[in-house]
Amino acid sequence: MGQTSSPASPAPELDPRQALETLERRSREARGARREPGELARSTEAGADVLHYLAANGAAATRAAVAANPMAAAVTNRLLAGDADEDVRAELARKIARLMPGLSARESGHIFALTVETLECLARDAAVKVRAVLAEAIKTLDCVPRDVVLALARDAAAAVAAPILEYSPLLSDADLIEIIAYGQVKEVLGAIARRRPLGPDVADRLVQSLDVPAVAALLVNPDASLRKETLDRIVAEAEEISAWHMPLALRADLSARAVRRIAALAGAAIIEKLAARNDLSDATRQHLNRELRARLGAEGGDAAGDVTPAEAVAAARAQGLLDGAFVERAAQAGQREQVVLALAMLAHVTDRTVRRILAASNPKPLVALVWHAHLSMRVAFKIQTFVMKLPGHDVLPARGGVGFPLTKEEMRWHLLYFNIPV
Repeated sequence: MGQTSSPASPAPELDPRQALETLERRSREARGARREPGELARSTEAGADVLHYLAANGAAATRAAVAANPMAAAVTNRLLAGDADEDVRAELARKIARLMPGLSARESGHIFALTVETLECLARDAAVKVRAVLAEAIKTLDCVPRDVVLALARDAAAAVAAPILEYSPLLSDADLIEIIAYGQVKEVLGAIARRRPLGPDVADRLVQSLDVPAVAALLVNPDASLRKETLDRIVAEAEEISAWHMPLALRADLSARAVRRIAALAGAAIIEKLAARNDLSDATRQHLNRELRARLGAEGGDAAGDVTPAEAVAAARAQGLLDGAFVERAAQAGQREQVVLALAMLAHVTDRTVRRILAASNPKPLVALVWHAHLSMRVAFKIQTFVMKLPGHDVLPARGGVGFPLTKEEMRWHLLYFNIPV
């Protein structure tokens, strides 16, 4: 850059014609090698004029070497920002980022302005690769123009926007909230959720987006500030989003009420995590221990009491207890056979049909079967999560929190596919 324009002890510069003769001689010595030697372009003693000549006339490898050379003048850098080769421009982006800290304090206004112009040109580069390299290189800097950072943060390519959104100290909460609201690229929400620290207003907007990976990232961010109301909303939504159960259990700022609500949703492994917390009251700890014993007892209770799944379902029916609560408890305990037999009895189909539906790993026929059995969507959610063990992104959630997400016509179609008369 321009720091070579007035050095304390200027080194003698090579004449551009002499530089060309040197390149030609070395090319002949290389016995027909196709690439120009880059030693001169990489040299910190070549001089600004020689480097500019090479930037204008050298091959791509030579221009890339000049782009990486910290002694190239600001005018040379600006020239290379418009180079036809994106690898050259990417190399320049890395160098400019290295030179920016403290630049204005040691350089003239003209050189600083030219360097900022180069930076802005790279931020508008047509190649995603160049913009991504620049974003990665300047993501933690506070000495770059804010408009450059904002342009990169709003970039449509996640590879460009994500590093800036996660790390840049120049973005305000208002900037982040605007980007969340715009929501063109969902992948960047996770980057915002990982910012450290992250304010409560931004966290609220992320939760409102209901983006499952982003909220999960928010929950495991120890420096994310969540209001009690925001956390309560996540807990309420988590009933149908199993991917949030473990991140919630690991939060340090859960209220006793939230701990109990999570325990009601989760399996034994997550309840064990909750019970291991050292900030629980005696009453909450006792509640968790009861929940844990119930889960563990349900998972192994059939064998311990010599009660088969068929006997358990028959007994529940005889007592008038074969209902949604029975199926939900069996599903949450992972008692697949009890769920199969209970659904078969309540929907008036064969257990073989129920097994076929569960084996299909498609939530829609299962939801239709639960509807046909006059059970709730909550039951269908528990079966998808604990019996079918579907990944979070495959689980079919309730509509509006409680309703069935399929139309009656859709559910009848899925039932007929399995020869269930409706």
